[in-house]
Amino acid sequence: MAPIQLSIEQARRIALAAQGFATPRPTGRVDRRHVRSILNRIGLLQIDSVNVLARSEELVVFSRLGPHDRSLVRKMDADGELFEYWAHEASLMPIAMEPLFRYQKDRALLGDDPSVWSGLRNLHLERPDLVENVFKQILEHGPIPASALSSESESNREHWGWNWNEAKLAVENLFWTGRVGSRRRSSTFAREYDLPERCFPAEILATPPPTQAEALRELVRRSASAHGIGTAKCLADYFRLAPAVVRPILDRLVEEGELLPANIEGWTDRAYLCASARKPRTIAARALLSPFDPVIWQRTRAEQLFGFRYRIEIYVPKAKRQFGYYVLPFLLGDALVARVDLKSDRQRGVLLVQAAWAEEGVDTALVARELAAELASMAEWLGLTQGIEVRETGDLHAQLSSAIP
Repeated sequence: MAPIQLSIEQARRIALAAQGFATPRPTGRVDRRHVRSILNRIGLLQIDSVNVLARSEELVVFSRLGPHDRSLVRKMDADGELFEYWAHEASLMPIAMEPLFRYQKDRALLGDDPSVWSGLRNLHLERPDLVENVFKQILEHGPIPASALSSESESNREHWGWNWNEAKLAVENLFWTGRVGSRRRSSTFAREYDLPERCFPAEILATPPPTQAEALRELVRRSASAHGIGTAKCLADYFRLAPAVVRPILDRLVEEGELLPANIEGWTDRAYLCASARKPRTIAARALLSPFDPVIWQRTRAEQLFGFRYRIEIYVPKAKRQFGYYVLPFLLGDALVARVDLKSDRQRGVLLVQAAWAEEGVDTALVARELAAELASMAEWLGLTQGIEVRETGDLHAQLSSAIP
């Protein structure tokens, strides 16, 4: 089959449409149906503990749906509509996807899965006493947070929480192998562990799991749909699959017509176009993207699609940071046109723009106006009622400050 030829602009619009940015935000109340629609497109929400602005999963939903009840995702998880597992890092996914990951749990029990952290691999074989003690505590006291677990062998200690690191290691082994599941408190979003039968709906537990081959195929299909277009490396990275495993699956999907080989202007690697992908002529999006948004997960892809080099600088010493601590790319139309280092100053009720930078060649006056409007919407959504404060860092700060109402 001759590859389809696509310009970089076409590929960019296809990718953004696949992630939900070709669909206008709701004009009325946002509810669970809207979140389900987003999850049907993108498949998962990566969880991250950094809360300097807002939780990443909230930001991903906000970027696509606009202002909404911030507890919506937490409630969906607490009610069993979502489940958490290691997909693209720790992620929340629709509960119907849970059987797709049972093969990973089974492989983890075998101790031969190279993706399992070295500290967890074979822990149930090397320290069965530790693992079984923690499992017993969950059995008797679940749902329970890791901080309340003890690694002591005695079950009648008055003060739980001793040797927390060992207990945490054991509970993560139980979680990875599927012996326990988790929910997150709707109030604090802290993870609590419990038995699968107390976490997952009975109909999900009764669902026969697909074979490993069937599960891998379905995960690749979902990755292709969420990308719209991408290379084998991109499609493998979405669910953290091995590229060597993914490539033969891609070949079969091409043979069956679900994927179409494509060449993208300026790319050296072969791309795969999802046959059902939308191909909009324009994208009218305006959104601030979480540092953990799927659009920018794969850094090489983001740079090739948008000409936007992005790195998370959270763990970079302050003096060595180029753009800031918690930097969000700003999407306008089908381009990433700026980046802002944001913080919720909850004590003062202010959305703090610690730095604002424009990308080369953009209309900075237009970008500043649109960014100011999006920041105003975000501040209202976050309940930061005292407004927006722009610090004098970055080449966009002056125009942005002037555009703030």
